[in-house]
Amino acid sequence: MIEGSATGAAVQHLRYGMVGGGPGAFIGDVHRRAIGLDGLAGIAAGSFSRDQDKTLETGRALGLPRERLYASYEEMARAESQRPDGIDFVVIVTPNAQHYPVAKAFLSQGINVVCDKPLTFEVAEAEELGMLARQKGLFFCVTYAYTGYPVVKQARELIRRGEIGDIRFVNAEYPQEWLALPQEREGSKQAAWRADPKQSGKSNCVGDIGSHVENMVSYMTGLEISSLCARLDTFVPGRLLDDNASIMLNYQGGAKGLYWTSQIAVGFDNGLRVRVLGSKGSIQWSQENPNYLVLSKLGEPTVTLSRGRDGFYPHAQSYSRIPAGHPEGYFEAFANVYKTFITALAKKKSGLPLGEDDLDFPTAEDGASGVRFIGKCVDSSRKGAVWLDY
Repeated sequence: MIEGSATGAAVQHLRYGMVGGGPGAFIGDVHRRAIGLDGLAGIAAGSFSRDQDKTLETGRALGLPRERLYASYEEMARAESQRPDGIDFVVIVTPNAQHYPVAKAFLSQGINVVCDKPLTFEVAEAEELGMLARQKGLFFCVTYAYTGYPVVKQARELIRRGEIGDIRFVNAEYPQEWLALPQEREGSKQAAWRADPKQSGKSNCVGDIGSHVENMVSYMTGLEISSLCARLDTFVPGRLLDDNASIMLNYQGGAKGLYWTSQIAVGFDNGLRVRVLGSKGSIQWSQENPNYLVLSKLGEPTVTLSRGRDGFYPHAQSYSRIPAGHPEGYFEAFANVYKTFITALAKKKSGLPLGEDDLDFPTAEDGASGVRFIGKCVDSSRKGAVWLDY
């Protein structure tokens, strides 16, 4: 049972199903482990692969009954919606091309959805999913997992409270080296589908990691893009999609920004970093060192805030799991997104009231924003790296 944070009233344990995440799939296992970290929901059904033998193999490993291992997501959505013990939500961890049809199938059957990013290929598809969820009174979460870090939530609160003044400039980067070589032609399953426009969409680098940058900056700062200018590069010969991107941005209100994303940056592992410069100070945060936030204010010494040691605002502090000096990382951040979503869904099902903090998870609207950003970057680059209104 989950305790309702506001009332203390007990709410029910939930069941979930998964589409995708079969043998050899990295992200499906990440989702399952993240959900399992808090024990608030258990996996009850799955269509883990288009190959039914692989679905059965994964299901057996997870201890699921044969009758809840489905040959297709369509069959799973229909059957689970009709069971008295059907799933409360589905987790979609397929390649990008399947996000829209799978999500629509489950929403149409009245089942809440959690979907990996980017949400869809086109903005209209993402907006349709959001509208369908609202019409049916369903929750929809998009797993921008980095927003689950307690320090990110503290940075957001500092900015909201005006601690660094009016935002003037945002510098964000996300370099990786994993596609510096043609991995898609050397046996990497992950690289093969990400480099395939039919599976990945119109962008690889911006779609995969640039969407994280857009979401992180939006979440931290609340800034809305008014225009952008993007140059998408493809450096590896024979590759069909971008592997590097440079993006300049104007935000509503006058702030400016510069993003760099790369998957051919030798020497970089997973280097998401955000710097926000304001009229009274600045903040810096790095995903590879996620328990610390550098805060600088005019006329004061620069300080490094430590998760678990230093006093955070209550909402940010509520996401901290262990004492200072014991690093909390990727799994915990992922789990924090799920904990918020699952607890909110359980409270809703139990008729308990929900406040702003209860709903602090990425939504279909956030997913649509990411799809819009990807599309505008691609359009700008194809037109010769021109400025486009957002």
